[in-house]
Amino acid sequence: MTDDERLDPRPIADTIAAEIRRRVMSGEWEPGRQVPTTENLMRDFSTSNVTVQRALKKLKVEGLLVGRTGRGVFVRERAPQVIAPASFITPPAPGEPYSWISEAAKRSQKGSNRIIAVREVIPPPRVREVLGLDDSGTAVLRSRVGLLNDKPAEVVHSWYPAELARGTRLADRRKIPGGSPALLEEMGYPTRGQDDIIATRMATTEEYLLLELPGDVPVLEVFRVVYSDDRRPIEVTELVKPGHIYKMSYSLTTD
Repeated sequence: MTDDERLDPRPIADTIAAEIRRRVMSGEWEPGRQVPTTENLMRDFSTSNVTVQRALKKLKVEGLLVGRTGRGVFVRERAPQVIAPASFITPPAPGEPYSWISEAAKRSQKGSNRIIAVREVIPPPRVREVLGLDDSGTAVLRSRVGLLNDKPAEVVHSWYPAELARGTRLADRRKIPGGSPALLEEMGYPTRGQDDIIATRMATTEEYLLLELPGDVPVLEVFRVVYSDDRRPIEVTELVKPGHIYKMSYSLTTD
């Protein structure tokens, strides 16, 4: 046990789980790899069998590890999935599916969406600030759960300026063919760029239930502003994903 581990105030089982989680998420322990035996983990972490079992149970509940009767404990077969937000900026070609569906297909997954709600609301303060609304200003909110292979993968709340969205498919509960980027482009508001603010935090009760989280795991939150011509904000989105399954990927270039 290192000096840092001695200073960690969490229960020992939690610190062991955190270290194993790091090894899985970093790829140090590759998908399908057999986890060291309980005896080896007891020796490596200078702890008891009961403590090691508590740590392993926690990670099994999270879905990071899988127990196989008579064989041992293994890292899940599916590696942490990398999300590339730039993949969703460009609207699909006419007649093509929404990028969520086409990007999933590239990974041999089935992408779909479940609409939670579509209504005109007074947005949260940070959304009002971006959209230039006063305290009573409204926006059209579209809330959905993104599914991969019929399992919840993200919760998305998107707000659109009311004067832009009223009377359009954005204010309709039905799904939008090609997604909102395609519709906004048809309406004369092409996507010209976006700003993302990324944070990690614990899930709200709504997110915990909608994402069917396995326990007290962190989530990734992306607060995104999409701009059209003249840097006009046309969409503000809060996107939340399970932090033990997904990673974010960005590619920056310089001239």
